[in-house]
Amino acid sequence: MASLPLCPPDLSFEDLPMRCVRRQSLVYVVFALGWLGIGNHVARSCVAEETPSHDEVAASLARATKYMSTTIADHGGYAWVSSVDGKLSHGEGACDQDRVWVQPPGTPAVGDAFLHAFVQTGDPVHLRAAFDVAQALFDGQLASGGWGYSIDFSAEQRAKIPYRTGVRSNAEKMMHTPEPGGWEIWRARKWKHNRTVLDDDTTSAALSFLLHLQETMRETNQSSSPTLARAINVAMESTRLSQYPIGAWSHHYDRLPIQPPSVSHYPILQASYPEEWSRTWTKDYEGCYMLNDNITQNMIRMMLLAWRVTGDDRFRDSAIRGGEFLLRAQMPEPQPAWAQQYDRHMHPVWDRKFEPPAIAGAESQTAIESLMDLYEATQDARFLKPIEPAIAYLRTCLRPDGTLPRYSELKTNDPLYFNGNYELTNDDSEMPDHYAFVGSSRLDSLERRYQRIREGKTKKAASIPANRIAGILAAQHDDGGWREPGFVRDPEGRKVTPKEGVIHSATFVKNVRMLCDYLDSIASHP
Repeated sequence: MASLPLCPPDLSFEDLPMRCVRRQSLVYVVFALGWLGIGNHVARSCVAEETPSHDEVAASLARATKYMSTTIADHGGYAWVSSVDGKLSHGEGACDQDRVWVQPPGTPAVGDAFLHAFVQTGDPVHLRAAFDVAQALFDGQLASGGWGYSIDFSAEQRAKIPYRTGVRSNAEKMMHTPEPGGWEIWRARKWKHNRTVLDDDTTSAALSFLLHLQETMRETNQSSSPTLARAINVAMESTRLSQYPIGAWSHHYDRLPIQPPSVSHYPILQASYPEEWSRTWTKDYEGCYMLNDNITQNMIRMMLLAWRVTGDDRFRDSAIRGGEFLLRAQMPEPQPAWAQQYDRHMHPVWDRKFEPPAIAGAESQTAIESLMDLYEATQDARFLKPIEPAIAYLRTCLRPDGTLPRYSELKTNDPLYFNGNYELTNDDSEMPDHYAFVGSSRLDSLERRYQRIREGKTKKAASIPANRIAGILAAQHDDGGWREPGFVRDPEGRKVTPKEGVIHSATFVKNVRMLCDYLDSIASHP
């Protein structure tokens, strides 16, 4: 029951008998009990008999979008967490009403949810909200071509940042600079306010939303938008030209690329083990080719989407070159998997003080997913060859509880962790808690997908339990939001814990997708 939205936090235990008679009373009771940690088995049985109708779900989606777009949105964009009145919000950093977040689950993730709702219901309220999201992204597109983690709207801040629209100060000279591209140049952050960030699905998420919007407008015969087309074209060209000859991408770039990085400085090589590597943090940030935080994997996915939406084979070629990088980045035996980051010699290297040169369990799993995505899009059998040995090897890394260590030592395959002083160790008893040094294994599901692909089978759409949808509807507040207990940060970064709860953009996105999947399923199987 943990995946269900929580009951509104203003529902105190003492209030339960009286408050729960308002609507779907028994459902409210058992969901509140679930929030308090009891009664989950009761909740499952009590909501099982409810079968929400198309109209009920469509009405819920409309209320949710109206609430988000009129109360929570700032300048058409979103943060990660907001107070229920929308006056406070934060992303990975503090916000105010003149700053929104691009990094998911911020602005583009919410925009994609609006588009899903529009496609399923045809209600223009969702499309209007998606247009507002697009405008926020237009206003936040940088001179370097993509997006940073956040977008500022105050005149004071915009005067410092070279956005493509509005006050541009020194934006023109940041548009084109004579230095060659590449990590040695970009990591110096000469134009620190002009960084197109590929980390954490930031620019790739913004571009994916704009591409989905373009596709939706075309399929629903909406008028074309020159502004949308220009934003996509500039961003696609900049991300395409920031790709290395070997096919990978870096964390960010701080100027509009005019040509790809030079193959003479970034040669096309096969991954190999370094002769030696430091067991202490080197602070040199030589990792120019990034799988960390799924940077290259997300860019491959986005390029495949761009190829599908635009039909431009340049984006197909870019995605394929990204896949060819993954083929080259697979480490040789005895560890045929992937590291988080590689230097230009294709050796695993340090990034942050808790990200050593090592085999990376989480990134190896997403690399396998990307290879399967590429095969399904291109039918190129090369992309399937690394998968069996990678899965077989990763199974040897599993911990006794079935989880995967984030890191396995090069060559020895010993699990690597950090203690409180950020010293490498094989002991997991003192790990800092800000980072996933141990993660879940998805090897079984990856192997099932691989077998389906090999056998030419398609995955059957999972049925959406009606009781789960009933639970989402029951937990929705009268104003349209899904309130949860938690905190929101004020503009100075201090935690505020409102008694009425907070609004999580991630919960909105998850619930809207679930409701849309349900509508799709009942339309397919009435």
